[in-house]
Amino acid sequence: MSDTARIDELRENYHAMRQELAKIIIGQESVIEEMMIALFSGGHVLLEGVPGLAKTLLISSLSRVMDLKFNRIQFTPDLMPSDIVGSEILEEDHGTGRREFKFIKGPIFANVILADEINRTPPKTQAALLQAMQEREVTAGGQTFTLEAPFFVLATQNPIEQEGTYPLPEAQLDRFMFNVMIDYPSFSDEIAIVESTTGADEINLDKIIDAAGVLANQDIIKQVPVAANVTEFAVKLVRATRVGTGEEAQAAKEFLAWGGGPRAAQYLIRGAKTRALIENRPTPDLEDIRRLALPVLRHRIVANFHAEAESISKDKIISMILDEVSS
Repeated sequence: MSDTARIDELRENYHAMRQELAKIIIGQESVIEEMMIALFSGGHVLLEGVPGLAKTLLISSLSRVMDLKFNRIQFTPDLMPSDIVGSEILEEDHGTGRREFKFIKGPIFANVILADEINRTPPKTQAALLQAMQEREVTAGGQTFTLEAPFFVLATQNPIEQEGTYPLPEAQLDRFMFNVMIDYPSFSDEIAIVESTTGADEINLDKIIDAAGVLANQDIIKQVPVAANVTEFAVKLVRATRVGTGEEAQAAKEFLAWGGGPRAAQYLIRGAKTRALIENRPTPDLEDIRRLALPVLRHRIVANFHAEAESISKDKIISMILDEVSS
């Protein structure tokens, strides 16, 4: 298959998946776009929003349109690392009577993992995901197991309920390509949601893409060329968030305690490549970087006391930095 045909196939997969999701998910266009860009780019997603906004439904519906193995892990305060990665059991061979340890794989051994309410479990259990998210492998019982590709972690968390929760450490947040914020639906969308969910109709979703198709799409994205000025803008934007370097923007100097690391620029470029292809453009431009700055940076920057005292959000700070950074 030629590169042109493979790009056409990627675009067809994207639009077909969005069409299927529209049967269940009403509105939230930018949320769905960001999630699918991350998936085609091979990145993990942290989906954040108040209860009742269909975060879990969106992720489970996305898994239904892909012919991939899907597991849901409900994070709770008593969840243990072994409940995620698996554990060893002592098993007896009935033929020889010999006993030996056997590793039983946990729910992490799937293609798509829904980590539901990830901030409800202690850091020790949250850390069980770190190796899997970065290296795509799991070490247990002295053995290292490679996870089957493709591998995605789609996590949810509630930003307003703080009692009994454990904020994700910065090292883990950095493993997520995007932090996607989901807001209340519009008035008309909410009417459509109520009408569609209070009837008797059962909605079936068609499977659009399998593992081989996802990997093929990821491969063609890697080959997309990027102009030097686009890469330079992505790097300049990220460096403008780092306080004390002499390269920070005025907004960063005033409102940030910490900025984004190199992964931020890497994910900006990867996401920009994907967005360009699905919009039928051969290479990304500066607008792609600007469009993805919020989901890439909002969980990688740390606001200082001044920003919190003035109730200035991270999204507002990022927008101010974008206005300062020239292309």
